[in-house]
Amino acid sequence: MRIFFLLLFFLISFIATAQKTFWASKVVAFSSEYSDAKTTKENRAIQALGKPSKLPQVGISACAWQPLTQNNTQEEFLIVSFDTLMPIQQVAIAENYGQGSIVRVEAFDEFDNLKTLWINRSAPSNEIGKMLNLVLSKPTPYKVRSIKIVLNTTRTKGWTQIDAIGISQATTPIRAVVNVAKNLPAAVLKENLGSNINSAYREIAPVISPDGKTLYYTRWEHPENLGKDKNQDIWYSELQNDRKWSMARPMAAPINNTEHNAICAISPDGKTILLNNVYLKDGSMLKGVSMSTKNDRGWDFPKALAIKNFNNKSDYAEYSFSPNGRVLILTGQFRETNGGKDIYLSFQQPDGTWSEPVNAGKVINTAEDEGTPFIAADGKTLYFSTRGLSGYGSSDIFVTRRLDDTWLKWSEPENLGAGINTPEWDGYFSVSALGDYAYYSSQENSIGDEDIFKFKVPESIKPETVIQLTGGVFNYVDKKLIDAKIKVQSLTDADTVCVTFDPQTGDYKLMLPAKKTYSISASKKGFMPFSEILDFSKENNFKEIKKNIFLLPIEAGQRMTLNSVFFEQSKFDILPNSYPELDRIVVVMKENPTMEIMLEGHTDNQGDWNANLTLSKQRVEEVKKYLADKGVDMKRIQTQGYGSTRPVASNNSEEKRKFNRRVEFMIVKN
Repeated sequence: MRIFFLLLFFLISFIATAQKTFWASKVVAFSSEYSDAKTTKENRAIQALGKPSKLPQVGISACAWQPLTQNNTQEEFLIVSFDTLMPIQQVAIAENYGQGSIVRVEAFDEFDNLKTLWINRSAPSNEIGKMLNLVLSKPTPYKVRSIKIVLNTTRTKGWTQIDAIGISQATTPIRAVVNVAKNLPAAVLKENLGSNINSAYREIAPVISPDGKTLYYTRWEHPENLGKDKNQDIWYSELQNDRKWSMARPMAAPINNTEHNAICAISPDGKTILLNNVYLKDGSMLKGVSMSTKNDRGWDFPKALAIKNFNNKSDYAEYSFSPNGRVLILTGQFRETNGGKDIYLSFQQPDGTWSEPVNAGKVINTAEDEGTPFIAADGKTLYFSTRGLSGYGSSDIFVTRRLDDTWLKWSEPENLGAGINTPEWDGYFSVSALGDYAYYSSQENSIGDEDIFKFKVPESIKPETVIQLTGGVFNYVDKKLIDAKIKVQSLTDADTVCVTFDPQTGDYKLMLPAKKTYSISASKKGFMPFSEILDFSKENNFKEIKKNIFLLPIEAGQRMTLNSVFFEQSKFDILPNSYPELDRIVVVMKENPTMEIMLEGHTDNQGDWNANLTLSKQRVEEVKKYLADKGVDMKRIQTQGYGSTRPVASNNSEEKRKFNRRVEFMIVKN
């Protein structure tokens, strides 16, 4: 029986290997490759590696190998190897341009002997490009180490390009396919947003606010744009109660000026916007990116982000930023480019500056231009446009997911499908935190040169679910709004969000990925810090949660519960997730050196009465010890354990009993 299963396993493995296509993984040698002063890795021999980047479309591509010259009377060749050593029965060559130039295909065996597989004795066809499938009558009697393609570029007019080279043991012709996202509907209803948004002019780059209620976009050469050249200005529209968009209006100065203005992204609370270019006081612009914050008087003058070694060789750039505001996603041509304009990442430093842009990697960047990045409210799902991956038009929209906290590992990009992408240029994808509708720019069926459209987002390309947390910060005593700093820390990973609450600009608003547990804290000088645990680990759907925060003024007699201090079950050992709140108390006591406090311990009524009393005393003594170890004089800390004698809720259910298990903090002297 064991032998049978082993044989079955090897048979399944053999069938899987026989059916698999192995694409070239290494360049061994080549006769020449295209290069000029304006290119980096475009059309180099390495562009023939991996899966097809152009096919099933045909035409010129920077993601294909191109010999240095056209109509070379000498033969050109390319030799590539694979991540396998096996007999083969098929070679597939993606001829994306100059089809018919291949005159010979040869193979090197495992001992580097050269074997001829095919000689082209036919005249070139009139096809621009195609997948050349060489299916052998039987598998090679030797294992193939590498493949050599020989070209006679005089056989066709213009350039010759090779997109990819694959081998297989299968006889079914290898085809180039578009990597389409799974389970997309056959048709997607795309709605032109109409004349309140679109015009006879060009509308691009929509940015929907996270709450889905304000749409910003860029409009070209409209008569109401500023400046004599009417360059490009930022316009916006608001969603009305009838679910229709208001007539769009241009943003006022200083956001719009006589130069080219464009919005790139907006923060979860809608109070900070990212703008293309650096604004100078004289009205001129420089390359870069700026940030403007909304206050009670409107949008302030955009401030440039200081990005280390920002030297973009491309004339164009786009930007997006993570929901926590600490990661900048940008496009441009910096060091380590894969060719053309790539997606890069810059990280905010402790001093507020930004790190040198780091290339996001070959999984999402190609030798063609990548652009229009948009990171969703979940901080993981990235949408962008490129023509460097197989698609349906001159530029398609793709989705990829961040795989770890480095921001440098991404899933293989998936095309949003022919129902969304068109034969024309598509890009500037934006989706609200709710994840219901997406907005993007397209030329297909547009009123003018380019319009803004929306469609209902198919489930498989939606961002992960987020929770919208909103509210205000109040003085616990008089219930009046106060400004404060708010910090939300994930207890699941390293993600942290910090915002400053200003009562003049409305509630704070945070977008937090669901299925996690968070600690929320707030602080203001003269008040005791606040913290609480928010458990969203079981939330599967978008939800708006109102969370008002009350800060206790540092005054004798004031009392508060330490909501984020935890102990091991039935023990007095402090759990590590309690440290942040206790550390905040240390800071306050050091800032107020005359303040004295009382720590009171409480339990529920489960178990032995005396044991609970002892446990409550032990727990507050442990908190006192922690504070003392951090530099607080023990003489300033009194303790008292009350066991189960002072409940604040019923003990009839676990849901209510948990409120009775607590440590309270009272200011004895300030």
